[in-house]
Amino acid sequence: MSRKSRLLALTATLLASAALPAHADMMFNRVATFAVADNLPEADRASPTSSEIISASEDGKTLVYSDSPHGGIGIIDITDPKAPKAGGYIKLEGEPTSVLIENGKILAAVNTSKSKAEPSGNLSVIDLAGKTVDATCDLGGQPDSIAISRDRAFIAIAIENERDEDLNDGEIPQMPAGNLKILSLKDSVPDCAGMKTVDMTGIAEVAPEDPEPEFVSFNEAGEIAVTLQENNHIAIVDAAFGKIVKHFSAGSVELDKVDTKKDGALSFDGKVKATPREPDAVKWLDNDRFVVANEGDYKGGTRGFTIFNKSGEVVYESGPAFEYEVAKVGHYPEHRNEKGNEPEGLEAASFGDEKLFFVASERGSLIGVYKDTGAVPQFLQVLPSGIGPEGLVAIPSRNLLVTANETDLGEDGLARSHVMIYERTEAPAAYPMIAAKPNEDGTPLGWGALSGLAADPANPGKLHAVSDSVYSAAPAIFEIDATQTPALITGKTIVTRGGHPAQKLDLEGIVSDGEGGFWLANEGDAAKMVPHGIFHVDAKGAIDKEIAFPAALLAGETRFGLEGITTIGSGDDLTLVVAVQREWKDDPKGQTKLLAYKPKAKEWSAVRYPLDATEAGWMGLSEITAHDGKLYIIERDNLIGQAAKAKNLYSVSLDAFKPVALDGELPVVEKTKVRDLIPDLKSATNGYVVDKVEGFTIDASGNAFVVTDNDGVDDSSGETLFLRLGNISAVN
Repeated sequence: MSRKSRLLALTATLLASAALPAHADMMFNRVATFAVADNLPEADRASPTSSEIISASEDGKTLVYSDSPHGGIGIIDITDPKAPKAGGYIKLEGEPTSVLIENGKILAAVNTSKSKAEPSGNLSVIDLAGKTVDATCDLGGQPDSIAISRDRAFIAIAIENERDEDLNDGEIPQMPAGNLKILSLKDSVPDCAGMKTVDMTGIAEVAPEDPEPEFVSFNEAGEIAVTLQENNHIAIVDAAFGKIVKHFSAGSVELDKVDTKKDGALSFDGKVKATPREPDAVKWLDNDRFVVANEGDYKGGTRGFTIFNKSGEVVYESGPAFEYEVAKVGHYPEHRNEKGNEPEGLEAASFGDEKLFFVASERGSLIGVYKDTGAVPQFLQVLPSGIGPEGLVAIPSRNLLVTANETDLGEDGLARSHVMIYERTEAPAAYPMIAAKPNEDGTPLGWGALSGLAADPANPGKLHAVSDSVYSAAPAIFEIDATQTPALITGKTIVTRGGHPAQKLDLEGIVSDGEGGFWLANEGDAAKMVPHGIFHVDAKGAIDKEIAFPAALLAGETRFGLEGITTIGSGDDLTLVVAVQREWKDDPKGQTKLLAYKPKAKEWSAVRYPLDATEAGWMGLSEITAHDGKLYIIERDNLIGQAAKAKNLYSVSLDAFKPVALDGELPVVEKTKVRDLIPDLKSATNGYVVDKVEGFTIDASGNAFVVTDNDGVDDSSGETLFLRLGNISAVN
């Protein structure tokens, strides 16, 4: 080949390589969500159900989960992980506490106790195909966790004999003591006759006479790590000999710069004195090291996770680092400040050549994904989960992770228990869709419950949001940079009155005044002595003007007040337009009001807005935004998941918006449907449809944005969806 030919070939190769996509990081994204009530017979679906501990078959195509409240085992077919199917339900005599699959058999630990003082339970051996109980082993006590050895030779069961939290304020000891059961497997069948009992009394510093084993995990050497949560202790047991080979205290942790007050404010400036870790779940990382989730249950809980070696040495302590990641994405549960986000569940597995472990925050409803480096673990990402993730199972052969989320809030449109499936691919993480940069000292900025959204009139991609009554002790205005993905909360301004945080506000709407300040809509509640009204704040968040509702309007008030604010006109003709969420006492059924107020003239007027009909729950307004001759309005029901039917964007022409005095005959406006938001909510992260679509705005370039309110992670998955609908001219 000539020199010229070689140069041409080299040039072609370089051009071709330049055209190849850059190698993307491997990330998990949720691909499916399964409501476990769908596994029940139609007649039973209204009853409480749950998915707690979950396991996968050897081929990774079948899931089984324990359902304690309904007393059975659920099965899910994930042959296609993006389209899970109900696989049936097996009713048991008792409460299953943990479950695993072994060679076509379901091994379920079942609590049959008459009371906490008379614990009993069994190991049920269930044929997966036939859905029949083949045999049971009497365990002599109330079981909790169950695990199988790597060589499939043994199973271990933690017999907790848990304490009665209502007896003597939950103090232990409360007899009888718990223990550990070890059964060998012969042709995948447990050898009940040869069951070993490992006595665990006398080893813990806390109530040594009453050990309460919580969780078990095997390493490849056939050793079992056992957490004794209430006793704040950890034991290492040789499965073959049924002997404790090492045990040690789980120790304590001091925390600095954490939120410790249940005060309606996110303030990461408190301290936790030396507190017992009280670990729940445990998973081996190799034959020498294991990780524990420090949930706490009795007197402890340290908000993170710890890696020990089997000699009892702390290899790594997370401190508040995991909790900071939870808070960064708006999942911090301020109402649980005694123990914070409460890490409870764990999983560990190798995906390719990477060792990963997963930490489930029960109260933050979030999964942290970490890479085990052998030293300081590397944080990779967070995954949105349902409410109260407890069980996790990794399926590396299919690049899958599955979580079981135990909380079930019942019917009537509330969130049910769900199993969620995530796939690891070369793709960017879809979640979070919005996060906050940390404060200068490294602590979280602290945010959540975003209830109103507004655009900066001059800067494309610059938005502002407000938080609602969840954080009433420190109501805030957030600055958002939506030019980034995920959108980044870059600043937080506390709304003040007289130099102090304004109290008892329920901010639901925000709009720029064009001069650095904002108009805010406050949803009142007469029963809580919170008035409906409009505030103006300056650029520093100080309230400098308050506009109360006139008596004529308040005569018909209910607690469903203002849910959005926008402006039309300018100068002396500047008009504030606010949306009232639902009908008041003086409204015809199925109609609510759009109120108009002119600050210069101090005049109120209104029109009526016709709400869509609904067969369940209620319909109401969540947001209002003026843009290019139209009022854009979010109208939604208050339902979740499969029950949700209406999350819509409507428009009202300003040419037809002719409000009249409050004592006049209010005209009914005509609305036009712009977009059904349910498909956007479903596809954003493949979760269930959330109820509170609360914020909508259009930025200076005409791009439309939607944000959801996560209720401060109280009876909520904690997820905040930040939807980018594109340019408003193409939205519908």
